[in-house]
Amino acid sequence: MPTNPRPLWLPNLNFHGEQLSQLQSAYAQEAMALWQQGLQDNPKFKDRRFTAEPWQHNPVSAFSAAMYLLNARTLMAMTDALDTDDKTRARIRFAVEQWAAASSPSNFLALNAEAQQKAIDSKGESIAKGVQNMLHDLKQGHVSMTDESLFEVGKNVATSEGAVVFENELFQLLEYKPLTPKVYQRPFLLIPPCINKFYILDLQPANSLIRYAVAQGHRTFVVSWRNPDASMAHVTWDDYVEKGALAAIEAARLIGNMPQINALGFCVGGTILSNALAVLAARGQDPVASATLLTTLVDFSHSGVLDVFIDEAFVKFREAQFSEGGLMAGRDMAQTFSFLRPNDLVWNYVVGNYLKGETPPPFDLLYWNSDATNLPGPMYAWYLRNTYLENNLVQPGKATVCGEAIDMGRVDIPVYIYGSREDHIVPIDAAYASTQVFQGPKRFVMGASGHIAGVINPPEAKKRSYWTRKDTAFPQRFSDWHAKSQEHAGSWWTDWSAWLKNHAGQQIAAPKKYGRGELKAIEPAPGRYVKSRA
Repeated sequence: MPTNPRPLWLPNLNFHGEQLSQLQSAYAQEAMALWQQGLQDNPKFKDRRFTAEPWQHNPVSAFSAAMYLLNARTLMAMTDALDTDDKTRARIRFAVEQWAAASSPSNFLALNAEAQQKAIDSKGESIAKGVQNMLHDLKQGHVSMTDESLFEVGKNVATSEGAVVFENELFQLLEYKPLTPKVYQRPFLLIPPCINKFYILDLQPANSLIRYAVAQGHRTFVVSWRNPDASMAHVTWDDYVEKGALAAIEAARLIGNMPQINALGFCVGGTILSNALAVLAARGQDPVASATLLTTLVDFSHSGVLDVFIDEAFVKFREAQFSEGGLMAGRDMAQTFSFLRPNDLVWNYVVGNYLKGETPPPFDLLYWNSDATNLPGPMYAWYLRNTYLENNLVQPGKATVCGEAIDMGRVDIPVYIYGSREDHIVPIDAAYASTQVFQGPKRFVMGASGHIAGVINPPEAKKRSYWTRKDTAFPQRFSDWHAKSQEHAGSWWTDWSAWLKNHAGQQIAAPKKYGRGELKAIEPAPGRYVKSRA
């Protein structure tokens, strides 16, 4: 019997022998070549952490960078050689990625030739500024990605003109001022994710999806979720569907004086909207004429890198943690999402802010990214179990929402489904999986870039591209759909706009005031809920 048995929580790991042997041989050869090259030549690095000129002319830093890249590359290749299940391999790969990102010589002043050169050129001023930046970030509780002092919600972000026309303990409903003399009959409601603030859809006039919808002639409404505080410690997923999405749908319908509206859900907002549609179908109600789902997970079979965190033990821990209520801190969630891309969203700013003493440039998207939101603990725990862990939403009758055993297959309204090709939060095949869930008329579009940049891509920018198919076939696998798709230059917004107009009804004179009846303007947009900081 072994004296030091392997802990139960450690996986039993083995390597494919031939692959490991090849890796060892390749590593030895490359390491020997680097050693023989020694400190003589100036290497050229493709990795942007080491492309600055000082890295080429400081032989010690250059050698440390070259050895680091070799070690990191070999360790990542070793994870691919593991003889284990996919989830264990993904978890080990994620851990190795975190270690590799953290151990880069660029993160240490003693090895960062660029930071050293800057300290010499500035006569130590960059180091003093870096210490000031670090103290500032310690006080605010997160690494600065942009100069947050230059932004103010309602002043230079979230500036589209409108008014709050309804509010409850979960959200404010914003109605926007028409930009056209006529509007389509059916109101248009946007439901953003509750894990972020709505103004990702209204950063600046030039890249605002909200302003674009208004300019296309839609009477536009947006849900502005409240940033949860202690008073919301017991709020559930059902509340977000019933008192959130369903209440917003009803308010927009009443204000528009129409039996039906069109709705859009983005990311988790799309998951909430999907649940609301399934609840409505179970109740035999149809106040939504069409739905748009942007980078939305409904089928969680392929949930991407976030799946590495989810197992029965983790979910049980969260359920126990929030069994008596509580809040999932927005800061913790923001850090988790940042470490999904550690080099870009963590260490890049550690090096720039602290080692080089730089002030990050103003960037509205990164200001939004730093404006964290909390989540009610019970809602968060339900979401983890029923989506990422058990994938109950696509199992008819398995999930009960708002008292209804939901069946997504009963949602038969027209649905526009968008996925981003390089999305690491909602992988493209996971976004496509919704085409197999909903039974009504569908259109699927893939855009270039990632979770945010792919969505926020206004036509005027003339950037990126998107893919569609001429037929309406939706094979089971995304790869089969993509094989017969056609690429189009520019923004997918124009394709979506043409689709939405077909479901928007006739055009009528634009309203001259906000709200209708008892649902009147409460305060100017963007409202006070969005200004609450976590």
